[in-house]
Amino acid sequence: MNLLKPIKSVVRSQLVQMGGHIIDQPLPHDSIEYIDPFLLIHHWKGALLGGQRQNEVGVGPHPHRGFSPVTFVFKGNVVHRDSLGNKATVNAGGTQWMFAGRGITHSERHSKEFVENGGELEFIQFWVNVPAKHKMDPAFYQPIEAADTPLIESDKSKIWVVAGEFENAKGPAPTFTNQTLLRGELLRSGEREIAIPASYNALLYLLDGEMKVNGEQVHAKEMVVFENSEEIIDIKATFDTRYILLSGEPINEKVQSYGPYVMNNQTEIMEAMRDYQIGKMGILIEEFD
Repeated sequence: MNLLKPIKSVVRSQLVQMGGHIIDQPLPHDSIEYIDPFLLIHHWKGALLGGQRQNEVGVGPHPHRGFSPVTFVFKGNVVHRDSLGNKATVNAGGTQWMFAGRGITHSERHSKEFVENGGELEFIQFWVNVPAKHKMDPAFYQPIEAADTPLIESDKSKIWVVAGEFENAKGPAPTFTNQTLLRGELLRSGEREIAIPASYNALLYLLDGEMKVNGEQVHAKEMVVFENSEEIIDIKATFDTRYILLSGEPINEKVQSYGPYVMNNQTEIMEAMRDYQIGKMGILIEEFD
């Protein structure tokens, strides 16, 4: 008989300032530096006012090295451009998957129509670490739309499989280690069991609503951290709720990070800073519609 995955802690998001905007940050937290292999989670929820230009909103060109920055888009859209020549618009329900590898420069903006007309915008960006042996692999980018994301639907429950295998569905996102990455919705009074390998570190974050997780009441913008033992996570919605569940095999390597770089030691961080300054992570000159 499978047993419930023990809950290690429940923490509430902290408000942080990013580029002049206040966003929710469940990870890192005062009590949790990271949950191997997941390093950071930012939850942005707001609106574009309209009457703006593309270069006035979003995040302009900036570098990354040594990990995968991933964005789940829930409302609105995100327009990606990078120094490899990629350009793509990811709409609500889609995922922007990027592996920074040895280095990439990218921007995250919004479509011309969206910034002109305005509207609700909500997304979660999280950072996934990769093993040292892959940190200097070539960078790549993969946009994934909602239609290309497997959906498992049952009574009052929807689960989209972004990465890994879950109930005979395989997510399209490429990962360097074993992971199961899910985004879900559960209507009020709905109940669902989610099986995650016992060896995986796992966390569940609620965007809104309320639910009982393994019998413990959890509220909007709270993150549940599980022990990496047992397999079953039981969720029961007390209000309509949306959530993400990130789980994966721990890498168990030293992490050294600074700003947009995630490596294994300080020397590698210094090398990343130097390489960006001399143009080794590419140059991005944005061209707008």
